[in-house]
Amino acid sequence: MIEIPTKKSIEVVDITSQVQKAVEESKLENGLCLVFTLHTTTGVAINEGEPGLIQDILNLMSALVPQGVGYMHDRSDGNAHAHLQAVLLGNSATIPVEKGRLILGTWQRILFLELDGPRRRRVYVKMISD
Repeated sequence: MIEIPTKKSIEVVDITSQVQKAVEESKLENGLCLVFTLHTTTGVAINEGEPGLIQDILNLMSALVPQGVGYMHDRSDGNAHAHLQAVLLGNSATIPVEKGRLILGTWQRILFLELDGPRRRRVYVKMISD
C-alpha cells in the first residue's frame, strides 16, 4: 500500500519510484504490477511527468468537467466534478515487470491524480507473477 498525503484540491503526484520500490520489496521478477486507487475522486494514469503537461492535464479536467455547474451529486457532497473527472481518468494502471523492473517508456511515469483534496490517500499495489 502506498500512502499519499495530498496538499492541494487538485494535483498530480508522480508515484513511479514508490511503485518501483514496492516491486523490489515483493521480489517479483517477471509479471504484472497493478496500481489501483482506493478512492472515487482520484485517478491513475501513465503519462509524461513534465510540469507543463501536468498543468495541461489539470486544465483539461477542469474544462471538461467544471466545478459547480449543477450536478445532482453536488446536493449531498459538492464534489460531483471530482467523481466525474475520476471516471474519465480511470482508477488503475497495469505495468509489465521484467527482471524486477517496471517496463515503462522513456518518458512514462505513473501519475496519481488528486481531484478532491487535500486528503490522505491510499493506492493499492498488487504483483502478479508469470
